[in-house]
Amino acid sequence: MTAATAQSAPQDQNGNDRSEAIRVENLHKTFGDLEVLKGVSLTAHEGDVVAIIGGSGSGKSTMLRCINFLETPTSGRIVIAGEDVEMRADGSPASRRQIEHIRQKLGMVFQSFNLWSHKTVMENLIEVPVHVLKVPKAEAIARAEKLLARVGLSDKADVYPAFMSGGQQQRAAIARALAIEPRAMLFDEPTSALDPELVGEVLNVIRDLAREGRTMLLVTHEMKFAREVSDHVIYLYNGQVEEEGPPDQLFGDPKSERLQQFLRTVGW
Repeated sequence: MTAATAQSAPQDQNGNDRSEAIRVENLHKTFGDLEVLKGVSLTAHEGDVVAIIGGSGSGKSTMLRCINFLETPTSGRIVIAGEDVEMRADGSPASRRQIEHIRQKLGMVFQSFNLWSHKTVMENLIEVPVHVLKVPKAEAIARAEKLLARVGLSDKADVYPAFMSGGQQQRAAIARALAIEPRAMLFDEPTSALDPELVGEVLNVIRDLAREGRTMLLVTHEMKFAREVSDHVIYLYNGQVEEEGPPDQLFGDPKSERLQQFLRTVGW
């Protein structure tokens, strides 16, 4: 299974074309005089795991945040599950209602967990399904219980985040993102805030999602993990795609000197 460009649609095991989950074209983002993204493009089809790597300040997290409009793009095109996001000339969304709808298709997992500290784990998981998506509470709770079991937190439903380890909080955050039944998951350095001994438990959950065929964009500094789980790797440098391709190619035979230097720097 390989992530493909917009010119060729990959097929599933039955020979059917897999539809596009996310397409980004010529994405720019400027903060004042600082241009962080300088025309980034990517395509992820249903079931693709796309790993996004690069040094600090390369634009990885900014790109993810622009995709679900936590940051407003300066210009470019974003298409989610076939729906073209309507943008004004300055990149801002033309319809707030459409953005709310788009966000329901994307589950976001942040570096710092972002759980609501005044709510229990169960309350965190059912908040959006019940109050935004209008899922009946009993149904939302049943779904949340299954998700907590899936991430190994069945015994933490009534616990507040402050009484959990960082790894447990991040697994709860993943379950919360899955609770809206998104079309794709966006992971923004999901292990960067964790102590080393807790990283593995979070990576195991993400690994299981990849095995299920879950569509994911994964910003990570875990190079070995990126090579293992991804179908396609994008290396960002200074706000641009410096090199991209299958993981064996980028990690085994990188063409860009900048990528070669980056991999040496991270001990690859």
